[in-house]
Amino acid sequence: MDTYKNLIAGQWVDGVQFAPNINPSNTGEVIGLFARADGGAVDAAAEAARAALPGWSAAGPQMRHNVLDAAGNLIMARREELGRLLSREEGKTLPEGIGEVTRAAQIFKFFAGEALRLAGEMLPSVRAGIDVMIERQPVGVVGLITPWNFPIAIPAWKAAPALACGNCVLLKPAELTPGCAWEIANILKQSGCPDGVFNLVMGEGSVAGARMVAHPGIDAISFTGSIATGRDIAVQCAQTHKRVQLEMGGKNPMLVLDDADLDAAVDACVNGAFFSTGQRCTASSRLIVTDAAHDAFVDKLAAATDRLIVGDALNPDTHIGPVVDQNQLTQNLSYIALAREEGCEVTGGGEVDGPGFFQRPAIFLGASNQMRISREEIFGPCASVIRVADYEEGLAVANDSEFGLSAGICTASLRCANHFRRHAKAGMVMVNLPTAGVDYHVPFGGTKRSSCGPREQGAYAREFYTVVKTSYWSP
Repeated sequence: MDTYKNLIAGQWVDGVQFAPNINPSNTGEVIGLFARADGGAVDAAAEAARAALPGWSAAGPQMRHNVLDAAGNLIMARREELGRLLSREEGKTLPEGIGEVTRAAQIFKFFAGEALRLAGEMLPSVRAGIDVMIERQPVGVVGLITPWNFPIAIPAWKAAPALACGNCVLLKPAELTPGCAWEIANILKQSGCPDGVFNLVMGEGSVAGARMVAHPGIDAISFTGSIATGRDIAVQCAQTHKRVQLEMGGKNPMLVLDDADLDAAVDACVNGAFFSTGQRCTASSRLIVTDAAHDAFVDKLAAATDRLIVGDALNPDTHIGPVVDQNQLTQNLSYIALAREEGCEVTGGGEVDGPGFFQRPAIFLGASNQMRISREEIFGPCASVIRVADYEEGLAVANDSEFGLSAGICTASLRCANHFRRHAKAGMVMVNLPTAGVDYHVPFGGTKRSSCGPREQGAYAREFYTVVKTSYWSP
């Protein structure tokens, strides 16, 4: 069995133990044994990052560009191999796995360019004879804590801008999916990233992640995960004056109006709700449909969902891969049982026989927005269908949530589309498109309890990974 170690100060280092990485499509397959770090390993990684910071931050944009661009090229050259690894450890279908790896490569190459575009400003002072310079400088040592559902894309969109801006990094990936993060570490090492600039500490969030948040030598934390964990991190970072960035999920609405092209609307809803096994923070988990379109929409949605093939992520016929692990499957099934208790008619949703964690997509008909199934993030292939009278009621229902990440509308009305775009209480709005699916060169993030701190991705990522310094001088 292959073993995979932590990367600290440019060296591969054993953990306190090694844990198996299990294929959720076939629980009899162990992908490898991955090291688990303890607090001492985090301390060593933070010390290495602090020692490497002066050289990396002063190295200049060309060196940072070269490292990130080389990493992007290596990821792209290996996209099919790495996509297969991703599908084996997380459960996405192979086309989705290859697509995510391709996105990671694009992210590294985009931020290689951003390293060269980290501009400042030169302004005249309001006082005669004085000049003012505004420049961006790295935050310092940054801790990145990433989830299992996008095991290469999310580490890429955190690590690449952090490095482009001159920071040194500790990455703690989810313990369920360490393989892709290990490959990023290895590729950065092969791309000439200096020792200590990028460090990988794998293991449990309650051990390695908690130590990162508490560590006095780490200046900022970027976290993607649950609301409960994000809230705890925010409190601890406030107490230690760390900069913090949080992405914490969604309960995203897709509003379907009477005038929508129902075939296109169903395609968008099936994609948003069920692809990637519904394990996306941008998934369409509330399908809000106006009265005149409701019955025809439900018939088409049920037929389209029934055609989806659930199975092994590597099977070319598979549309929906497995749920990531038994705990997630058990949680999904408990929400399906809750939907029946709350009075919904449930279509689909049962387990599928096999050696993995397979579940049919579930549609909750007759749902209301006050039910728990419509308010709590399930993070699986489950969607509530909520009937409303008209656009105005639909907008109100869409906005009635503690989350505010992504919101969508399907309509032929330019007036309604523009009104929704302006008034939907979400960080991202989709018109006649799935709520899931974003570009890497524009901001990503939400409102309310979905997000906290500056946006991720695109040029806006620099708002978190840099601090602004203003200098005055008299020539």
